[in-house]
Amino acid sequence: MMQSLSWISLFPELEALDDTAKKLLTQYARIVEAPIGTIGYREGDHCGGYVLRLKGRSRVYKMSASGREIVLYRVGAGETCVITTTCLLGNSQYPASTIVEEEIQDVIVPDTTFHKLMIDSPVFRQYVMQNYGALISDLIVLLDEVAFQTLDARLAKWLLDMGNNTIQRTHQQIADELGTAREVISRQLKRLEQKGWLTMGRGVIEIQQRGELLKLANSGQ
Repeated sequence: MMQSLSWISLFPELEALDDTAKKLLTQYARIVEAPIGTIGYREGDHCGGYVLRLKGRSRVYKMSASGREIVLYRVGAGETCVITTTCLLGNSQYPASTIVEEEIQDVIVPDTTFHKLMIDSPVFRQYVMQNYGALISDLIVLLDEVAFQTLDARLAKWLLDMGNNTIQRTHQQIADELGTAREVISRQLKRLEQKGWLTMGRGVIEIQQRGELLKLANSGQ
């Protein structure tokens, strides 16, 4: 049981909740923490509550029958989990899995409380649906990239999205991000290195030509 809603400032839209809704959250929501490597949920698990992330980061991913992984999205501070929302709204099981990448602290709103707030609180309902819609849009972008963009363009975009020129990732980790095999990523990176656009070390990639990678990323389909 939580004694206060001191966390709510991280979710400004919820500060407009009425007293009844805040009382429900104070009474039933709880804060949980988990270290790096913790499995938040697995595909097929039952969804027991709505997640509001206070700090840290987790990776939501889908695993194929052959064991290949593709990252769907990440949940960071101030965010919610679209798959959790989907399961709560549809009373369904998780269609994917999640693992903690940076130590997390979450507010968990139990499913019964979540459904009551969805019915009784317009502010809470609007917050949930706005975030749900935004996250669904992100998933559609991912689907578009996987279905229609070439792998080399997706790889170039991923490299640029990392934000700096030194990237500490193994080829296997990149393959998991992009939903392909390590050998495929190794071949693609080797081609980019041969062009002089990047250099590779053990678990490290150094970008040398961001402009060329940007052209490749924008080459699209």
